[in-house]
Formats: sequence, structure tokens, C-alpha cells
Amino acid sequence: MKERASPQKVELDDHTFTANGQKASGRSISQIFQDVVNHVSEIIRSEIRLAKTEVAEDIRKATNVAVYFAAGAALAFYALGFLLLGAVYALGTTLSPWLAAVLVGAVTGIIAICLLLVGRAKVKRENFRPDKTIQSLEDNVTWMKKQTR
Repeated sequence: MKERASPQKVELDDHTFTANGQKASGRSISQIFQDVVNHVSEIIRSEIRLAKTEVAEDIRKATNVAVYFAAGAALAFYALGFLLLGAVYALGTTLSPWLAAVLVGAVTGIIAICLLLVGRAKVKRENFRPDKTIQSLEDNVTWMKKQTR
């Protein structure tokens, strides 16, 4: 540690301080502390903005998946209706009308199953964790730990 004394300044390892505790650059410790507080509050605001953006994106993805589930559920409901109508026709007649209703119900059911499987596959592929926000928070905590040492 090198020390050079003059009447108004003390230099310690490349940092020069005046007699009243201010750095020779003109910034006091309270000003530096105020800058740190301002930067931390800006970091927090940025984290909140990032979290809001990620949540909005996740909601958009969930809405897209919900459309497939809704379409599949609606078609499954109609498939059940046609199958039941086919059973009614089967009891009422010998062959013709009920066979048509069963075939329509079966085809509608196959389409409904396909849509539900596509929706399920999309849900499995999506990651709803806010990974960017978590990583950013971890980076900020690491940075703050380094700054306090």
C-alpha cells in the first residue's frame, strides 16, 4: 500500500481522498450510495417488466393450446350426440338411418381424438417457467454479492 500525504489529499492504492472523506473525483460516499440504490431500483423495475413480458407470452401460448382443446371437446360432444342418435335409430329401424348416424359419429369422434392429441402434445412441449427472469435474478444476486465483498 503506497501512501503519499499532502496537506489536503491522501492517496491510497490509486484512490485519492480529500480531508472530508470525499473521493478526489468529487463524489461523496452518500452520492455513490444513492447511485447504487437507484441502480438496484432500476434492476428491480427491469425484472418486473421482464416477468410481465414472459407471463404475457405464456398466456398467449396457453390460449393457443386451449383452442385445440375446446375444438376437440366440442367435436367429442357432437360425436357422442351422433352415436347416441345412431343408437336411437338402431332401436327404431333395422338398418339404414342408424348406420349413417353411427358412421358420422365415428368419423367425428376420430377427428376429436386427433385434435385432443395435438393439444396434449403442445402442452407437453411448452415450458411455462419464466426462465429468463429466473436467470436474470440469479445473475443480479451474484452481482450484488460480488459488490458487497
